[in-house]
Amino acid sequence: MKPYQFALKPQYYLAQLTDCHLLGSAEGDYKGIRPARHLAAIVQQLVQQPPDAVLLTGDVTQDHSEQSYQLLAQLMAPLRCPVFCLPGNHDDITQLAALCQQAPFRPERSLGLAGWQLLLLNSKGDSPAGVFPLAEQHWLAQQCRQNLSGAIWLFCHHHPLPLNCFIDKHGQQHQTQLWQAIAAEPRIRGIAHGHAHYAYQQQHRQIDIVGCPATSVQFLPTPDWQTQDGGPQWCDWYFSASGDVSWQFRQLNLTNSSNNE
Repeated sequence: MKPYQFALKPQYYLAQLTDCHLLGSAEGDYKGIRPARHLAAIVQQLVQQPPDAVLLTGDVTQDHSEQSYQLLAQLMAPLRCPVFCLPGNHDDITQLAALCQQAPFRPERSLGLAGWQLLLLNSKGDSPAGVFPLAEQHWLAQQCRQNLSGAIWLFCHHHPLPLNCFIDKHGQQHQTQLWQAIAAEPRIRGIAHGHAHYAYQQQHRQIDIVGCPATSVQFLPTPDWQTQDGGPQWCDWYFSASGDVSWQFRQLNLTNSSNNE
């Protein structure tokens, strides 16, 4: 599949949404909140401040039912920008692939921006933990060979390094292979993920790692599984043609629909 090429411009604004955990009904409950209400509020915000694209980095539904994917399509319909999707451990590959054949969703996993190539890694395995199998290793190497100019940023679902909390038992199982692949390509500047329901940033071997908060509920970085309703959250990304990148964690207050920056 050919890369998706954005029009040339000085700077791009992308919104990363992750771990929506939708159910088959808009009234469905996940950990004490209605995830459809959270996602709808974020989409309303993005309609007012349109991004160049939206990246959905996994676990878009909780029960991976056909109805939940139909609900996702309804909620994202107001957007007038392309929406690119990655599967999470809760997602159904077949249903997600079918969804990506209808607008505003797109099937591409390689995105070309002026000065940048964004590569969307599929880390879904047979268990809740993440994987980086040979096929995905070869795909990443091939994409890097095909794009010989500009910086590279990776997006995936599972966290690439331990966070020293309960979610680590469901982290990336092939960390060694992943970091070897990253080290082999000096143009890779960073990797962003979902899965952890936890906003953070750190560096490893001069590579930025960014954890995107969930649109649904947040997980506390504790030894046992604890959730917290912090309102709808996501991450805004800014990629410039000069090679600069920045990001901002965003949060909405549903009580008064104001932004907490």
